[in-house]
Amino acid sequence: MTQTFVIAEAGANHNQNPEQAFRLIDVAAEAGADACKFQTYSANKLFSTKSKKVNGYDVLTMFKGLELPRNWHQPLKEYCDFKNIEFMSTPFDEAAVDELYKVGVKRFKVAGFESTDLRFIKYVASTQLPIIVSAGIGTTVDWIGEILSTCYQVGCTDVTILHCNNGYPTSVDETNLLTIPDILFNHDITVGYSDHTEDTLTPALAVMLGAKVIEKHFTLSRKLPGPDHGFALEPAQLKEMIQNIRHAEKTLSFKKGLTISEEASFQGQRSLVTKRKLLKGEIITELNTTTKRPYYSGNVNAKEYFYITEGKFRAKQDIEEDDFIRWDQIESL
Repeated sequence: MTQTFVIAEAGANHNQNPEQAFRLIDVAAEAGADACKFQTYSANKLFSTKSKKVNGYDVLTMFKGLELPRNWHQPLKEYCDFKNIEFMSTPFDEAAVDELYKVGVKRFKVAGFESTDLRFIKYVASTQLPIIVSAGIGTTVDWIGEILSTCYQVGCTDVTILHCNNGYPTSVDETNLLTIPDILFNHDITVGYSDHTEDTLTPALAVMLGAKVIEKHFTLSRKLPGPDHGFALEPAQLKEMIQNIRHAEKTLSFKKGLTISEEASFQGQRSLVTKRKLLKGEIITELNTTTKRPYYSGNVNAKEYFYITEGKFRAKQDIEEDDFIRWDQIESL
């Protein structure tokens, strides 16, 4: 199968410290992520200036202190190139889309809270770069159809939808991972999962259900100040999560014949064995045969038991009691 595309979501966990931002890229690369993603927004473009507090927070002030300086895009992109990991940043306004496009991002991501804003999705999709949209709060399977139509109308055909719960953090019993195959059943698209749980296993379970893209927040330390650090994975956990995903990928195949490990256990099967001595010319039946281990090449395998004992085969020679019956010792009538 194609390897799952893992996005290590740095978000705003740079705390406007450039050294911290570069270290986040180091951690993502060392953990084996495919992309390290930041977020590009301006508080006064993301929120109305008439905004009151949201969940007790003065959002304009809080998000102003989390903004990614726009002049960081180019050095972050160059450092990601150096570390052999893809640079991404989620845009939250039209200027951010234009700036990131100019920097040379390979794809765009639309956040879960923006997934009901077709106006903005249309602008992002108009770049015709691949687009990943988190189907977040307010999004249904039917609404995903609206997102897809909007993208297709402006020539963006490479669309990935991430199942997403916009709870920060999300409890495991609210992940609703069976939504992933439901989306796959209803839409012929690539589906992934944006995970906001605090564990390292849930993304691998999503992969087992068909997710091809995984996004997960991470931080240098959960003790750092800021709204996203507390539920994000720390470096060792991010590496563990990706290892879990790669482990899950290895299990996703169909069995065809013997596996390499089974080759060593091939003789553990059963063979046809005589219950008593068979004489030359004697008909082979259930009365004079049984099945026992082991199986050697040339023996009649136990899976042929009922076929051989129908009375259509006879011994070509004497065969001792409790001995294996080989194909070269019998003949059809």
